[in-house]
Amino acid sequence: MDNRSVKIAPSLLSADFTRLGEEIRALEEAGADILHLDIMDGHFVPNLTFGYPIIKQIRQITKLPLDAHFMVTNPASYIEQYTRLGIEYISFHQEATVHHHRLANEIRAGGSKAGIALNPSTPVETVFDILSWIDFILLMSVNPGFGGQSFIPVVYKKMKQLRQYCRENDLELPEIQIDGGVNGENASLLTDAGCGILVAGSYILKSDDYANRIVSLRS
Repeated sequence: MDNRSVKIAPSLLSADFTRLGEEIRALEEAGADILHLDIMDGHFVPNLTFGYPIIKQIRQITKLPLDAHFMVTNPASYIEQYTRLGIEYISFHQEATVHHHRLANEIRAGGSKAGIALNPSTPVETVFDILSWIDFILLMSVNPGFGGQSFIPVVYKKMKQLRQYCRENDLELPEIQIDGGVNGENASLLTDAGCGILVAGSYILKSDDYANRIVSLRS
């Protein structure tokens, strides 16, 4: 993949929430393509983050596409409310539901792109049968729940398996998103392997120069 075409999605989980509006404007000016929203329920992952009221306000102050990653035990109960907000990307975890096709269809019917997320230890083969129903696949390169974790390189093998399966079965490869431990050292390796969306939290938002960090991910 041409590294210049990769989309950079800063994760607001690492933002300063006392100045969230300022942080969003700074990310817009720094060249972010998407804003990544980690939505956690304290059950599927051991952490709680922001919910609908905050995301509704985020939607009102930015025109950047929003990417809602649901780390929740009951993703189906969230979809209608969030598609009405105009969230462009919505992903749910393979491990969190048994009705993957139904949920993906509901997301698409609401006008959003449907994605399925995989924890590092979940085999990529478990989503082969839904690839025709989704628009993107989110490969976690850390165990979800907290920011600032170290990168787990199993995603390289998963991207290779995805490309091979789609090629052998004449399927269009969904857009691949990588989340967790993404930085200037591994970004080019990930995009060369087929990643189209790089999610980065601490690497961008804990730095003094957001634009420089975004440029380093693209290059």
